[in-house]
Amino acid sequence: MPKLIQNLQDLIALPSISSSNPALDTSNRPVIDLLAERLADLGFAIEIQTVTDSSANGAHTTADKYNLIATLGTGSGGLVLAGHTDTVPYDEGKWQSDPFTLSDRDNRFYGLGTTDMKGFFAVALEAIESFCQTLGDSRKLKQPLIVIATADEETSMAGAKALVAADTQQARYAVIGEPTGLQPVRMHKGVMMESITLEGRSGHSSNPALGNSALDAMHKVIAELMALRESWGKKYQNPAFEVILPTLNLASIHGGDATNRICQHCELRFDVRLLPGMQNDDVRRSIKNRVASTLAGSHITANHSSLFDGVSAFLEPETSELVQFAEKLTGHSAISAGFATEAPYLQALGMQTIVMGPGSIDCAHQANEYLAQDQITPGIDLLKSLIQQYCL
Repeated sequence: MPKLIQNLQDLIALPSISSSNPALDTSNRPVIDLLAERLADLGFAIEIQTVTDSSANGAHTTADKYNLIATLGTGSGGLVLAGHTDTVPYDEGKWQSDPFTLSDRDNRFYGLGTTDMKGFFAVALEAIESFCQTLGDSRKLKQPLIVIATADEETSMAGAKALVAADTQQARYAVIGEPTGLQPVRMHKGVMMESITLEGRSGHSSNPALGNSALDAMHKVIAELMALRESWGKKYQNPAFEVILPTLNLASIHGGDATNRICQHCELRFDVRLLPGMQNDDVRRSIKNRVASTLAGSHITANHSSLFDGVSAFLEPETSELVQFAEKLTGHSAISAGFATEAPYLQALGMQTIVMGPGSIDCAHQANEYLAQDQITPGIDLLKSLIQQYCL
């Protein structure tokens, strides 16, 4: 598979880091252009969509970011093969090889993005080229084959949001090639990252009556959040997940500026993982109401904000035709994933959606990321079967 290896090498060599730190953030345009060139050579019509940031707090500014929508054939149905072009930043000095140079050792391909998820695009290109060679003439397609490559999945989901904003149903079925070990995933938890800031009144620490401690008030807020978390655990459970309950992680707290001053300002940041059936807006509303009730009459000012818009929980019904076909192809029942994806956005466009791709999420987002080579041929065959099923 020399062409696949070359495609993977070329993709890995192009930095496309997505980060809320502007010093680390890079454009994904070179990756988009490379994929567009390869797919155009296979007869695809190319559309490049400019992406603008829609993150909740403006901390991440999307500059020079793009989506690719490449289409072979026509019709209202068909299949979407989707993935994100961006990677997370890398730990300089911890890699055994250059993260931007493909390294072949131990029956693995090492490099930044090999498994999450540039490796999927290399496998998809190989599967599509092989399929097209067998087909001979793209006019034989009864339904379109569409490749979607997005921006900023690792931060703001701005690319996926841009697809939804365009409000165009791309196909009837969608497969997102995140690393699942080629097992179909039909559900994952939603994600919220939130901040609560409290403003009290400073004063000399020798007399509590001289001020109004934001830190004391935050202690009450934290107790209320822990009680809310416990109530969720009693109301929502899903044994399909390794962690069967929704979670609320109290991540960081900052407040005060001197030991001899009453704390005037305090901020708590936390993360919520929602089960399917829980709605982000409902959870935020519940948190705001509980905090307001807890602080009633305290003369403490509270502000609740989202660190980013969040990702909804995802659930594709087990009766879905796509789920059942993927289970038949792989011999595996559809499972849940512990990480969030762009699946809710594609599902919102009216497509049956699953997450399934080569590689393991266990080695993503860390030094010496790799794609196991024994995932490649089965991955190619799997995609060819999906194309055969939904485009012919």
